[in-house]
Amino acid sequence: MAGLKKLDTTATVTWLGWVKSREASLRSEPLEAVQATLDGFPGEDHGGATRPSCSRVLALYPQRGTTIRNTRQLSIVSAEELAEVAATLGLETLEPELIGASVVVSGLPNFSHVPPGTRLQAPSGATITVDVENGPCNFPGKEIEAVHPGRGKGFKAAALGKRGVVAWIEREGRIALGDPLTVFVPDQPAWAGA
Repeated sequence: MAGLKKLDTTATVTWLGWVKSREASLRSEPLEAVQATLDGFPGEDHGGATRPSCSRVLALYPQRGTTIRNTRQLSIVSAEELAEVAATLGLETLEPELIGASVVVSGLPNFSHVPPGTRLQAPSGATITVDVENGPCNFPGKEIEAVHPGRGKGFKAAALGKRGVVAWIEREGRIALGDPLTVFVPDQPAWAGA
């Protein structure tokens, strides 16, 4: 049995970006293409092989700042879900840079709930591995508020279940705007033990 099953559907890269410094701003800067490495997007503040643990993993690592594997190198959102969040906020569009997105894809329904372990493979062979759904937080709301006054505070509620996923680079290579991404999902039944 193969560990991954190739789907007939593909996603398309519609936007790429990187965050220079989270301390300065969560806002991403747009890119046309990127040569992804095993540490993520070169120069991106979320990159690196490891990261300090944060509030998301306190159950595992009660001591914040514990060095752990970085499975949060990228923030990937879908164009369709981004449009839904924008509509809920009463906006015509919600710019991906305001929420610190690394990649925006189109063509995958209910993208925020793809199974952990899903792979997205670019024509170059560059492969992104999905870790988990990216739960919405308050930080993007500040960026949204700066551009769309009165809308930022509603982001967390509007983005629940539609914030995309966090991911990491499994294989290096070029990723560019317009690239089709081949989708591979874990070839296993859903776990009923939870």
